[in-house]
Amino acid sequence: MHELSIVSSVLDQLDELKKQHEGAVFSKVGLRVGELAGVDVDCLRFGFEAVVKDTHWERLALEIEQVPRRQRCPACSEEFRAENWATTCPKCGETETVVVAGQELEIAYVEVEE
Repeated sequence: MHELSIVSSVLDQLDELKKQHEGAVFSKVGLRVGELAGVDVDCLRFGFEAVVKDTHWERLALEIEQVPRRQRCPACSEEFRAENWATTCPKCGETETVVVAGQELEIAYVEVEE
């Protein structure tokens, strides 16, 4: 389950951020996870809860934004949601389109209590 290593990496990054902002109390972390990132969001949530339990991060809430796959057509510049792995441009029929969203796996934001 590589979701546990993702959780560990996120918490490591937050530990570094906490060092830079001494005294800050982080209340929520938001992750952006793309459809193509190969991450099971339910496993990620479960892993997060398991890893933060009984640690200084126990009160930290996790919010996940799931990003759908989007393609762009190089021929007509149409941008579209690639549903059911259909990547052919719905406007002009071009078959070789480019992924423009859905590969994300990143910290989107951190909320801090004052």
